[in-house]
Amino acid sequence: MLSAVLISGGVESAAQFLTVLVLFIVVLALTYFTTKFVGNYQKMQGFGKNIEAIETYRITGNKFLQIVRVGRKYYLLSIGKDEVNSIAELSEEELDLNTDTPAVNDRFKNMFEIAKDKMTKRGDNQ
Repeated sequence: MLSAVLISGGVESAAQFLTVLVLFIVVLALTYFTTKFVGNYQKMQGFGKNIEAIETYRITGNKFLQIVRVGRKYYLLSIGKDEVNSIAELSEEELDLNTDTPAVNDRFKNMFEIAKDKMTKRGDNQ
């Protein structure tokens, strides 16, 4: 009798665990796809052919310098908590618009690949 109670309790616990696990996976999937949808929607809302933020540099916690292209002209802006000021109009010759430098995501990808290679080599040596 006691073993039958333990077995049914174990089956019930396993069923509860599987239910919680499935719900967790569903919530993660919904979160992922919702975030992806919202990101793509916001990207398309901010998409324009005439205005583009070329580069942003943080001076302090809430103050930035930003180079912005409007049409074919470039502007250096100072951006604070409550204000935006135009500092100067820049010519294309004054800017280094070279896009050959790797983006932050590319640098992370390279570091991840190096770490993965080291882990693989470490695993092969054991």
